[in-house]
Amino acid sequence: MQKKAASGMDINLGNSCSQDAYAWAKKTFVQRAGKAGALAPNLEGGFSNLLLFSQERIGIASDGIGTKIELAERSKKYDTLGFDLLAMVADDLATAGFEPTNLSNIIDVDHLDQAVINELMKGLSEACAFTGVSITGGEIAELGNRISGYGEGMHFNWCSTAIGHLPSQLAQPIDGSQIEEGQVVVAVKSRGFRSNGFSLIRRIMEKNFGPDWQHAPYDETCSWGEKLLTPSLICAPLINKWLSHDILPSGLVHITGGGIADNFRRLLKRKNKGARLENLFAPLPMMKKVMSLGEITLEDAYLYWNMGNAFLAVLPAEQLDAALALAQDTPYQLVRAGEITATPNIQIVLEEKTLNYNF
Repeated sequence: MQKKAASGMDINLGNSCSQDAYAWAKKTFVQRAGKAGALAPNLEGGFSNLLLFSQERIGIASDGIGTKIELAERSKKYDTLGFDLLAMVADDLATAGFEPTNLSNIIDVDHLDQAVINELMKGLSEACAFTGVSITGGEIAELGNRISGYGEGMHFNWCSTAIGHLPSQLAQPIDGSQIEEGQVVVAVKSRGFRSNGFSLIRRIMEKNFGPDWQHAPYDETCSWGEKLLTPSLICAPLINKWLSHDILPSGLVHITGGGIADNFRRLLKRKNKGARLENLFAPLPMMKKVMSLGEITLEDAYLYWNMGNAFLAVLPAEQLDAALALAQDTPYQLVRAGEITATPNIQIVLEEKTLNYNF
């Protein structure tokens, strides 16, 4: 896969560092072997792991919201970030079929602002109500000048860990091992950029609109700062609903850093399969504007951002109609985006051109 040179990020280096970190973590698995909290065998490399507690099968995932925090600091709007925070961990759990149940979070701050903390937690509470999750742990840590950010207000970093349980419909977590050629790929439409690619977005904004770019008008209804704070749509409840109706995906992909190409590749490599995606949701208007302002190519954009597609699901063809029907009268928009192929590459067919990402 190519590097994120224009973004200041390097996908290959990031993947390599993650592999190193996982290798050290893996050395600790022996500490719980045969005990409560043991990791299930032969299930490695996903967004969340399966932990065994007697008859209970528990998943755990951790993440944060990165530099999207700066948009809130710039715009003085904090009540949407909770959706981004929960989306990152709940949808990571959902990729393996876990139903998210509980969340613990930590807010590291330079100094306390009670009003800002209240807005952050209000948004997180609303996101948890949408997802069916309880906040059962947390911490606020005052770290002084170890935390910095934009402007004179409270600066902070926000991360969380979520757990979930594996429903009885699944003999084991969904890991892509059941993916076969000819199965269909369903895309879930995104609301915005979610919590990924904002380092590049901020550079593009500042280059075009100056240091106070958050106040630049996006259109007649809102500023760029407000528009880019569009909260993430959490997809886990849709996956939970499918599983409760015996719709059993062969693979699930949360489109985060690395975009469609890198995230889908990680799943498809397990069976050495590929995909042809000829009917993805089109990039959202705000994404097209950012691409134009930053002179970002389509090839790079589909590596940096979700490009209008928050989540992908691989389904047996005979389950497609039922899966689409269950999404009716919900906040989710779904489309049959393509199918699985025998060739180990990802083809994204656009009006302008076909993008090819080989592995």
